[in-house]
Amino acid sequence: SLRDGRDVASADVVWLPPCKPRTILAPGLNYKDHARELSMAAPKQPLVFLKGPNSLVGHGGTTPMPANVEQMHYECELAVVIGRMTRRVSRADAYAHVRGYTIANDYVIREYIENYYRPNLRAKSRDRSTVVGPWVVAADAVPDPMQLTLRTFVNDRLTQEGNTRDMIFDIPHLIEYLSSFMTLAPGDLILTGTPPGVRHLKPGDVVVTEIEGIGRLKNTLTGEASSDRGQGETA
Repeated sequence: SLRDGRDVASADVVWLPPCKPRTILAPGLNYKDHARELSMAAPKQPLVFLKGPNSLVGHGGTTPMPANVEQMHYECELAVVIGRMTRRVSRADAYAHVRGYTIANDYVIREYIENYYRPNLRAKSRDRSTVVGPWVVAADAVPDPMQLTLRTFVNDRLTQEGNTRDMIFDIPHLIEYLSSFMTLAPGDLILTGTPPGVRHLKPGDVVVTEIEGIGRLKNTLTGEASSDRGQGETA
């Protein structure tokens, strides 16, 4: 329902990202089995990179796939939304700084990754390459964020399934680590990595990422020349 009381179908609206992060932080290789499928060693401390707000797109939007790319992958991830200024927070107090949780589909182009320890911006911070939403679920409505099933469907076929309990570095660890050297602001996003099961995609593929207790997030890949009116803006 809209604020004026009108009811509209979800397909009739443009969904914007549900938060306005100043900073988007994303740890790579945060599931051992995902690192293994990429023939990489699991990191001994969080391997974190930054993404620009230009990369965000909301539920139901489109993401352009560059021409001549063969290894563009989805990545279903639980995203943590920070709720207040966070600096030098301990593991024990970390959850008190979480506003809530949402879903992220953090697309990556493997051909553009020169070094997993220095991810290329062309691979991880492209316009509309980070699908977020549909909404933020309040932290107190998610009893245990470290026990949630993640799934990805490509054209209605299940291609990825995992559980947040398999993270190498859990949410309190990530918040403690990041806040030890930088201040996190309300609305900032911390992505948490993806389980194994990534697959190559092609233009026209419809990708749905799903997290237990959070919802389902839909996105469609297009050719790079396709336009996406309004969908790169934030709410």
